[in-house]
Amino acid sequence: MEAIIEKENMNTQVSCLNSLVKSGYNVQFAATEKGLISLATNKNYQPDEVRIVNFFRFEGESDPADNSILYVIETATEKGTLTDSYGANNDDNVTKFIREVEDIHKRV
Repeated sequence: MEAIIEKENMNTQVSCLNSLVKSGYNVQFAATEKGLISLATNKNYQPDEVRIVNFFRFEGESDPADNSILYVIETATEKGTLTDSYGANNDDNVTKFIREVEDIHKRV
């Protein structure tokens, strides 16, 4: 299933997250040294069990260091999001996990 977001709702991270939740992407994920964990079920996923169906980058208006990336994720049983800073403040666990995911798509 594709992550569908209306283009006008992609301006801010909050509005993007709200649209994703309405589309069924309501689980928050976190990256750890052991893989990607669902904060809803505590299930741990490995990179080959995850599909990134879209991602969005956001830049802070007042602070150039306030940049983030939102990954839209599907597993066999859950759909949700993973957020990270990008640039110097990124989370090493997220970076490592995303690099290992082979199924990454960007919807235009």
